[in-house]
Amino acid sequence: MLGAAEEGGWLWWRGMASGRRSGGSERQVLLFLLCVCVCQSGAERLRYSVAEEMERESFVADIGKELGVAASQLAARKARVVSEGNEQLFRLDPSSGVLTVKESLDREQLCAQSETCTLFFKVFLENPMQLIRGEVEVRDVNDNSPVFPEKEMVLEIPETESPGSRFRLKRAQDRDVGMNGLQNYSLGSNSHFSLAVVNEKTGAKYAELVLERQLDREEQRELNLVLTATDGGSPPRSGTARVRILVLDANDNKPVFAREVYEVRLAENSPPEQLVVRVVATDPDEGSYGKVRYAFTEMPELSLKLFELNPATGEIRMAGNLDFEDAKNHEMVVRATDGGGLSTHCKVHVEVLDVNDNAPEIALTSVSASIAEDAAPRTVVALFSVRDRDSGDNGRTECSIAGDLPFSLSPTFDSYYELRTNAALDRERTAEYNISITALDWGRPRLSSRASIFVRISDVNDNAPEFAQQVYTLWVTENNSPMVRIGSVKATDADAGENARVSYALVRQEGKEQPAVSVNAVSGDVYVLRALDYEEVRGLEVAVRAADGGSPPLSAQAVLRVVVRDENDNAPVVLHPPPGSSALAGELVARGAAAGELVAKVVAVDADAGQNAWLSYELAKATEPGLFRVGLHSGEVRTARAVAERDAARQRLVVLVRDRGQPPRSASATLAIALVDGFSDAHWRRSEEAPAAEPDGPLTLYLIASLACVSALFVASAVAAVVLRLRRARAEPLPTFPTAVTESTAGSLPRSYVYDICFAGGTVNSDFRFLRPLLPCFPAGLPPGPPDQRSSVCSQEATNLGDEGDWAAQGRAPLSEDTRPRAVEAACAGNQGMEQNVSSDPNPWLSHQ
Repeated sequence: MLGAAEEGGWLWWRGMASGRRSGGSERQVLLFLLCVCVCQSGAERLRYSVAEEMERESFVADIGKELGVAASQLAARKARVVSEGNEQLFRLDPSSGVLTVKESLDREQLCAQSETCTLFFKVFLENPMQLIRGEVEVRDVNDNSPVFPEKEMVLEIPETESPGSRFRLKRAQDRDVGMNGLQNYSLGSNSHFSLAVVNEKTGAKYAELVLERQLDREEQRELNLVLTATDGGSPPRSGTARVRILVLDANDNKPVFAREVYEVRLAENSPPEQLVVRVVATDPDEGSYGKVRYAFTEMPELSLKLFELNPATGEIRMAGNLDFEDAKNHEMVVRATDGGGLSTHCKVHVEVLDVNDNAPEIALTSVSASIAEDAAPRTVVALFSVRDRDSGDNGRTECSIAGDLPFSLSPTFDSYYELRTNAALDRERTAEYNISITALDWGRPRLSSRASIFVRISDVNDNAPEFAQQVYTLWVTENNSPMVRIGSVKATDADAGENARVSYALVRQEGKEQPAVSVNAVSGDVYVLRALDYEEVRGLEVAVRAADGGSPPLSAQAVLRVVVRDENDNAPVVLHPPPGSSALAGELVARGAAAGELVAKVVAVDADAGQNAWLSYELAKATEPGLFRVGLHSGEVRTARAVAERDAARQRLVVLVRDRGQPPRSASATLAIALVDGFSDAHWRRSEEAPAAEPDGPLTLYLIASLACVSALFVASAVAAVVLRLRRARAEPLPTFPTAVTESTAGSLPRSYVYDICFAGGTVNSDFRFLRPLLPCFPAGLPPGPPDQRSSVCSQEATNLGDEGDWAAQGRAPLSEDTRPRAVEAACAGNQGMEQNVSSDPNPWLSHQ
C-alpha cells in the first residue's frame, strides 16, 4: 500500500522533473521542498506483509513501482534499504527496484511471542536526498506444535480429596501466536476426572483436572491419563503428555501461601546473589505432611537463568544480570508441596527498573561533502539518527552543535535529525567547518556521545572586484612620448580561482572619441597613447572597469584622472597695445603731469599655466630713460618724474614681457606717447577726484567695446541735436574749428569722437569716460538767434556735465545740488574764454581738450 510518504516522494520527484523541463525558478523548488518536508514529517509508512519461513530472496514488494520512480532513477539516486537493528533482513535491487528477503524469516526467533511481528526499514534516495520509511509484517504460519515441558506429569492426590477438587496441570507451550497458537486441551476418557480449561488475563491457557468421583486407593492406586494440547492452525497441530496420578493416603491440609501474588521491583543493575523475595507457604499438618518444599514451575527459560530458588527456605535470589532492554518483566510460578504430596501455587512478578546505563548512539546516514556558499538557508547538509536503548527519561535524548556556527539541527521522525544551514554562508570568511554534534540523554547521570561532520564550502562568484581607491590621479608632462607608462590601477577580488581573476578595461562612452589612454587588461598599467598638449587638454577623466572571471562576471568601476603638467612651450602674447597698431596712434600725456601718473597699461597673456604663465614687465628701451617706469607685475606705465618742458614731445617706449618658465620666454610691446599742453584745471581736478577702479584685465576689451557702442549712440544723438539747432540759426554761421585738432592722429582713439582720458593713481587698468561733444557755448554777442535757443544750448551742456548717469565703465558719484550750478557755470565760462582766445591761440581746442 502506498502511504502519504510515498505520495509525497512521488510528488517531489514529479515536481523536480517538471522543474527541470520548465526551468522553474529556484524559489519555487525550495517552496516545493518545504511542502514535501512538511508532508513527510507526518507521513505513513510503506506497509507490506510476508509469511514466515519463506525462501531466501523471496519477493516482498516492487519499491520503484510503489514510489512511481523508474528503475533507472533508483540506480542513479543510489537507492538503498537499511533495516533497524544490527542485522540486515532485506535487500533492494537498484536495477529493478524489487525488495526481497535476505534470509528465511523465522517469526518466533524475531519477535518471540508478540502478537504482531513488524520489521522496520528505511529507503534512502540521494540527489536529492529523500528518506522513506517502511515496515514489513511477518505473518505467522502454523509451523510449531504445542509442547508440554514434561512428557509425564505426576500428581499425588490423597484419597480424601472431595469431588470438585481441581489440580492444575503444567501448561503447554506453542511458539506460534494467534489462531496458530495453543487453543484447547483435551483429556483421554476416564471415570474419575474431567478437564477444565482456564484463560488467564494475559491470554494464556492452562488445564486443570477436576475430580468428578471420589478416589479409592484400595480400588485403584494409580491412574494414567493422556492430556492433549491442540492449536488452531490449518491443519491443526497437537502435543500430548502423560498424566500419572498416584493416590495417597489421607493428608487433610495442603500448604497455603501468605500471598497469591508477590510483586517485586528490581533495578536492572542489581548484583548477583541479591535477595529478590522470599515466598512462604504453611501446612498445619504434622510430620512429613507439614514439611513444605518449594520449586519453580512454568518458568520461562530466560527467567530460569536469572533467578534461583532455595527449595527449603523459599528465598529467590539473583543468578544473573538483569537487562531492562531485553526484558522489562519476569513472571514466575512457585509451587509449595508438603510431605503428603499436597501442593499449592503462587506467582512472583518482578518488574525491572531501568537505569541509565546506555549512552546515546549517533549513526550518520548521509553527509554532503561540500555545499555552495550561496545555498539557501534551511539547506540539508547531513542526515543522522540518535538511539538510546534506555527508556523514559534515560532514553530521551537531545542533540546540539558546539560553537556559534551557521548550522542548526531539525528533528524529523524516529530520532532522526537533519543538519541544516540557518544563515547565509560566506566562503571568504570561513572555507570549511568541522561540526561537532553532541547527543545527551536525560538520565541520572546524564550520558553523552559525540560525532563530527566535516563540511567544505565551495566558492561562488559573489564578490565584485574592489579598487584600492575610487579615484586614481596620474600625472604626465605635456609633449610626452607615445605609449609611455604613467602608473597603474589595482583591484582585488575576495573570491577564489577563476572568480578572483581580474581583468581591466576602459569604459567606452558612446558619441565620444577614443581617449588618449589605455589600460593593460592583466596588470592594470596605464599608458598614454599619444603626445598631449597642455594648452589643448589640461586633463582626462575616464572610467576603468575591473571584471572578474566568474559566471556571470561581476565588475566595479573607478575614475582615472590623467593630469597634464605644463611645460614652458608658449611665449607671452601682448594684447594691448595691439601688435598691429600704428606707432603714431599712441598715448597723450600732459606736460604738467606729476610723477606716478598712469600713462598706459601693457596687457599680455601666456597660454601656459602656473609659474610658466607668471609674467613680469620691464622697460627695455625708452626715448627718455628716466621719464617713465613700468610696473613689474601690473604692466602699468607711469611717469617716473614730473614731465618737464625740455622733454621731447614724442616718446617711444619698448616694454619687455617675460614669463618665469625654464627656460624663460618673452615678448615685447612698443608704446608711442605724445606730450601735450593745456589740459583744463577743472577737467583735471574732476579726473583726479574720480574714484579709481581696478577691473579685471580680461574685462578691458569688453569695456572698450561697450564704451564705443554707447559713445556712438550718444554722438549720433548729439549730432542730430546740433543739426536741428543749426537749421534754426537761419543761416548764421558758426565759428570755424581748427583742422589741426580734428585731423590730428595723436592719442589712442580717432578724433571723430572726443573722450576724456582719466588717469588715477594706483589703478591697474585705464578708465575711459565719455564726455560731451566739443561744442562752444555761444555768448550774447555771437551770431544772432533766438535767445531761448542760445540758453538751451548752454543749459543742455550744463545738464550733461551734471548728469547722474555717467558714461564711464565704472560708476561715478552724481553731482550734488550745491555743486551742480558751479559745474554749469564753469562749463559756460570755459566755453566763453575759449571763444575769446580763438584769434590769439593757434590751437585753442587742444588745450580745452
